Amino acid sequence: MALKKYKPVTPGLRQRVGIDYSEITTNKPEKSLVRPLKKTGGRNHDGKMTMRNRGGGHKRRYRVIDFKRNKEGMKAVVSTIEYDPNRTAFIALVEYTDGEKRYIIAPQGLKVGDTIESGRGVEPLPGNSMYLDEIPLGSTIHAIEMTPGKGAALARSAGTNGTLMGIEGKYAVVKLPSGEVRRILLTCKATIGTTSNADHSLQVLGKAGRKRWLGRRSRVRGVAMNPVDHPMGGGEGRSSGGHPRSRTGIMAKGQKTRNPKKASNKLIISKRKSKNKR
Repeated sequence: MALKKYKPVTPGLRQRVGIDYSEITTNKPEKSLVRPLKKTGGRNHDGKMTMRNRGGGHKRRYRVIDFKRNKEGMKAVVSTIEYDPNRTAFIALVEYTDGEKRYIIAPQGLKVGDTIESGRGVEPLPGNSMYLDEIPLGSTIHAIEMTPGKGAALARSAGTNGTLMGIEGKYAVVKLPSGEVRRILLTCKATIGTTSNADHSLQVLGKAGRKRWLGRRSRVRGVAMNPVDHPMGGGEGRSSGGHPRSRTGIMAKGQKTRNPKKASNKLIISKRKSKNKR
């Protein structure tokens, strides 16, 4: 996948860096796997805004993704590679030998006509879903389950992957995209390879209107507000005193928000790498 620069024929295209989408093979989703998707505009059931800076955007339809990969012992052929407006990675439409069609998260390098399968006794090839106790050590994996049978929860976004580091008893030791190293039950599944659309993070929208098309409204800085509206508001002139924090007072840099009594803490071997080097 390559990036695409545009001629500056308009102000919005001058800084625009997009994705060329050469991997995409169709722009029409499978009708049987599409569901309606209603927007909330950041409002709750009372109609009150509980999440700011959301609203508008192009209408979307949800593509039902097979995160469980529970159709074992049956091969499937990749029919199309498609764009999904609800996620950063691309998706692949696969058709099983019995005629059933499903969407999966497309791994890097998967092409139309390739064959994938899931379950035990499967080869460790990109797109194949395997149990962690059968995956070779050092393999690159994505779409990792945290609870057996619940479906993929980790490493699902564009260009992400984990690494199977080792095995400790009934647990596999997996290094996640955040840098966290944790134990996951060997009876959980993961898919071989790295998720597609690795250049997603390198694109530049080019103009504010493109962000509005994605359903994001403009965001007002806290220091530009009054003291009644934000902990960092007020002051004379362009003052920006105080520690960076959210509207509700949660520190933006360094404050730990994870529950210290969370049951799964015992499964974490080393915490994720912090961007704050203090």
